[in-house]
Amino acid sequence: MPLNYSKWDQLELSDDSDIEGHPNVDKRSLIRWKQRDIHEKREARKHRIEACRAGIACNNVLAPRLDRIRARLEVRTLTGLALFQHLVERLQTSPSPAAPPTNAKDQPTYDAILLSLLMQIYDGVKSLPTDEQEKAVLSGLDHHIVQLKEHTEKLENDLEAEIREQKKHITSEDIKEGFENKYVPPTPAPPPIKNAILDSPKKKTAKTATTAYEVLNPDASSPITSPPEEASATSASSVDADDGDDADGDVDELPELTPALLRFSHIPLWKYDASFTFIQQNRGVIVPGASDALLVAAFRAQSEGEVQYAKQCVHQSLLLQYCDKLGRDGVRVFFQKMISGEQRAISVFVKDVEDTYEHLVTRAKAAMAQTKQREQIQLVPENPNATISFNVPEGPPPDDLRLEGEGTENLDVEEVRKALTMRWQVFSEFPAPLQDALKDGTLEAVNKVLGEMEVPDAEEIVSKLDLTGIMNFVEGGVRDETKEEENED
Repeated sequence: MPLNYSKWDQLELSDDSDIEGHPNVDKRSLIRWKQRDIHEKREARKHRIEACRAGIACNNVLAPRLDRIRARLEVRTLTGLALFQHLVERLQTSPSPAAPPTNAKDQPTYDAILLSLLMQIYDGVKSLPTDEQEKAVLSGLDHHIVQLKEHTEKLENDLEAEIREQKKHITSEDIKEGFENKYVPPTPAPPPIKNAILDSPKKKTAKTATTAYEVLNPDASSPITSPPEEASATSASSVDADDGDDADGDVDELPELTPALLRFSHIPLWKYDASFTFIQQNRGVIVPGASDALLVAAFRAQSEGEVQYAKQCVHQSLLLQYCDKLGRDGVRVFFQKMISGEQRAISVFVKDVEDTYEHLVTRAKAAMAQTKQREQIQLVPENPNATISFNVPEGPPPDDLRLEGEGTENLDVEEVRKALTMRWQVFSEFPAPLQDALKDGTLEAVNKVLGEMEVPDAEEIVSKLDLTGIMNFVEGGVRDETKEEENED
C-alpha cells in the first residue's frame, strides 16, 4: 500500500533550505522576518474570521426587525409615517442595552444600529412633499433590507474563503491527539461474601528421607529405639489431628446478601437471558459464598411465607453452583446450553431446583416446629394432692347486695361490692378463648390458652387471676416448672 505524504505539503515553515534571500541579508534575520510574517498573517486571518462571524450574527438579528417594521408600516398606510416617527423617538429615548457579543470597543447596540438606519431614511425623505414621504420611507426600508441581505451574503462568502485558506496550512493549533496507548490495570476481583464458608486449602504432608542400615544381626537391635519411619508417621498423624481439630468450629454468623446479590435474587425463575446479562454486568455475583448467601436468604424467605422469592433464591443459588462446577468457562457453557434450549441440560437443572426447594421447605417446617417449642406459663399445683379451681363471675354485683353466712359480720358491703366489680371488669377484659376456658373450669383448658400466649402476657393474666380471686389454690403460690426443668438439665 503506497503512503500518501501530500498532507505535509500544507506545512508552513519559516526555515527551509530552498529559501533564497538577498546576499546582504543574513539568513537568520530572513527566517525571523518570515516567521513573523507567517504569525501576523495567521492572526489577521483569525480576526477576519471573527469579524465575519460577528457581522453575520448581527445582521441575522437586524434583518427580522427591519422586516417587521416594513410590514407594520405597509399595513397602516394612513398612519405609517406617524408610526415611523414613533419608532425613531422610542429608539432615541429608551434604547435596549442588547448588543452583539464582540470585544470591540464602544460596540453599538442593536437599537443604535437600527436607529442609524432609520435616521438615514428619515433624513432622505423629510425634504420631500408630505404625500410622498410615506412611500419614500417604504422604499428606503426596502433598499436597506436588500443591502443588509447582500452584505450578509458577502460576509458568508468571505468567511468561507478565510476558513478554506486557514485549512490549507497545518499549524500547532491543528494538532490533536489521534490515539494514545496507556496501561490500564485490570479491575481487582471482588471480595468474597461476608461470613462465607470458604474451602480450606489441602494440607501438605511433609515427606522425610530416611536411610536404612543393613546389619548382620537384626535381632540384636535395641527394642527401645523406634524406627525413623514410625516416628515421622506418628508426628505427621498428630499434626493432622491437631489441624483437623482446629478446622472444626461452629459458624456463629451466616453469609449475607450483598446489594448485587439482592438484585440478582429478584430475577424471575427460568429467565436465563436476564441472569446471564446481570452476571456480565456485575462481577460481584460470582464470588465465594454467593451461593450459600442465596440459600440462607431462601430459607428465611420460606420461613416468613415468601414462597415465590424463596424459590427464586434457590434457583439463583443452584445457577451459580452449576457455573462453578463446570470449570473456568462454566458461566458461558452453562448459559449457552440453557439459552439454546438443550432439553437434557434444562431438565436436569429444573429437577435439581425442584428437589432442592422441596428439601428447603421440609427443613423450614422442621425449624418452625422447633421454634414453637418455646417457654410457656402453665398452672401446676405445688402439692400433687391439691387442686386449682376457678370462680368465674356471672356478672356485675347486684344493686341490693347482701352478705349472709358465717364470717360476714365484719365485712363492709361496699368493699365487697368494689372487689366483685373489679373481678367482673378484669374477667371482661380477658380474651374470649380465656373466658371460655375459665367457664369450662378445667385446668387443662386454661393451660392450653396460656401456652399459646407470650410469657409476659401469660404472667400478667396469672397475676390478675390470683389478685381478683378467680383462681383458687389450696396452698397459695405459683411454681414455674420451666425453670426447674432447665436447672435439672
